[in-house]
Amino acid sequence: MNQEELTKWFEEYGDPILTYILLIVKDYQHAEDLTQETFIKAYKKQHEFEHKSTVKTWLFSIAFNVVNDYFRKKHPLQHYLDITSTEKDYHPIPEQIVVMNDQTEQLYRTIQQLKPTYRHVIILRKIKEFSTEEASMVLNWSESKVKMTLKRALAQLKKELLKGGLTYDTLFR
Repeated sequence: MNQEELTKWFEEYGDPILTYILLIVKDYQHAEDLTQETFIKAYKKQHEFEHKSTVKTWLFSIAFNVVNDYFRKKHPLQHYLDITSTEKDYHPIPEQIVVMNDQTEQLYRTIQQLKPTYRHVIILRKIKEFSTEEASMVLNWSESKVKMTLKRALAQLKKELLKGGLTYDTLFR
C-alpha cells in the first residue's frame, strides 16, 4: 500500500469508522484519536491484509480492536464502570457528525445503555449495515454468534425503548 491508497481508504472509510468509534467511546476527541490510530495500525499492518475480507471489514476489525485496547489498557476503570453500571452517562453526538430527531436521539441513548457486546453488534448490523459475515469478521465471532447476539440485543433494545415510551417498530422495520 502506498500513501495514495491509504489516503483513498481514509477518505472512503474515515467518517464511518469515526462514527462507529464515537458511538462506542462517547467522546469526540477520543474518537478522532482512535480513528487516527486505526489508520496508523492499518498502514503498519498492511502486509498482514490477506484480502480474505473487504478493506472495509478489515479496517473495522482494526477499529474494534483499537477501541477494546483503549478501554482495557488506558482506561480499565472506565471500562469496568461501563460494563457494570446500570446508569450510563450519555453525551450527545456532536452536531457536525449526526443531526438527530427526538426518536433517533432516544434510540442512540438507549443503545448506549446496552452492554458492550449488544452495542457493537447493533451498531455494526443495524446502523452501519454490515452483513452477518462482515460483522462476524470484525467481531471475530462465528456467524451464528452474531445472529444470536443480535437477536438478544434487539430484544433488549425493544424492551428498553418500550420503557421509554418509544415504539420499536417505527425505528426498525
